[in-house]
Amino acid sequence: MVKKLFADGSPCKKCAEVEHKMQQAGQLERIDQIVIADEADTASAGMLLATQHDVDRAPFFIVEQDSGAVEIYTVYFKFVKEVLNAQTSEDDELQEIMNDNPDLDFI
Repeated sequence: MVKKLFADGSPCKKCAEVEHKMQQAGQLERIDQIVIADEADTASAGMLLATQHDVDRAPFFIVEQDSGAVEIYTVYFKFVKEVLNAQTSEDDELQEIMNDNPDLDFI
């Protein structure tokens, strides 16, 4: 899991919310590593991973398969559903997508 720290030192609100949800659901124990993308340090591990995988939002999840394939998840509920095999609600998934993409609108 890669979470962001803003250049002013403040933590990413969405990252904290996702981490809290994962903690409540007992999912954090299934995360191998949490890495910080520090906007004030472009050489921080998380910033390097974001650049390497062309990701511009946080948090995001890097999943390495046994085959060596790597998948990137930028939507928490999709990650939970596809990787952790946990139940999610469609409303929660849609809300996260809408929050991440304010330029989208319901039809």
